[in-house]
Amino acid sequence: MKFLNKIERKFGKYAIHNLMNYVIGLYVVGFIITLINPYLKTYLSLDIDKVLQGQVWRLVTFLIQVPSINGFNLFFFLIQMYLYYWIGSSLERSWGAFRFNLYFFSGILFNILATVIIYAVTGSSVQYGLTYINQAMFFAFAALYPNVELLLMFVLPIKVKYLGYFYAIVYGYEVFLIVRAGGTGVFEGIAMVLAILNFLIFFFATRNYRRISPKEYKRRANYKRQVRKAHNPDNVIQFQGRTTVTRHKCAVCGRTELDDESLEFRFCSKCDGNYEYCMDHLYTHEHVHREDREQDS
Repeated sequence: MKFLNKIERKFGKYAIHNLMNYVIGLYVVGFIITLINPYLKTYLSLDIDKVLQGQVWRLVTFLIQVPSINGFNLFFFLIQMYLYYWIGSSLERSWGAFRFNLYFFSGILFNILATVIIYAVTGSSVQYGLTYINQAMFFAFAALYPNVELLLMFVLPIKVKYLGYFYAIVYGYEVFLIVRAGGTGVFEGIAMVLAILNFLIFFFATRNYRRISPKEYKRRANYKRQVRKAHNPDNVIQFQGRTTVTRHKCAVCGRTELDDESLEFRFCSKCDGNYEYCMDHLYTHEHVHREDREQDS
């Protein structure tokens, strides 16, 4: 992480802010192109064989390739655009513009590298498109905001972390089947893992591998019980049998910096008053307005 901080200080000024605005714009352009002439889609895909023949634009245009369009796909295209924008914007707010840029563009690079490996081994071009780039973004979102709820089929509320587990199992099973087939399947499986390598780097680089003592486990368990019983809105809590004043406290779940040193807290500019939230609830809480506070009092 020190290396990442160093390159951010050096190159952070070149980051593209609000990157998802431009990404969604490219998606829309690809949608319109396919709507006007579906045949043009064949010139946008990432075909390594064609790239080697001189059609180098495919290294970029595969980002705007969309599936065949009809009324049904049009509806889901709009839903997908909303979800991609929401997920990408949330990641950028959490990480900052430079780190989100690095995550997104490294995903593009790893996808291209994966198709090159498969072409070199099998001699055929595999067109991944945006599948694994967007999947890597979703995995990162699920890791950062595991308790955010989505409406499955617009009806059933389900936490993002469970969707993340499900997609991870499906993805792993697909890799297993390809590798088990033997032959070139081993290299195809490696390429599939390589396609989401940006998420794997992010995930393992942000894990805390320090050994936790039994005493620390007990301290955390005691704190979580105290959080569930806490009702006071200020930063005065009962911790380990004594009254403690904390620097930060989430107005939703009550967690403080005593729970985990890696927790980050931010104030919400849209709430009336000094309400501070952890990153799990910064973008998901209900904003507090002056009228609400007056009714509560």
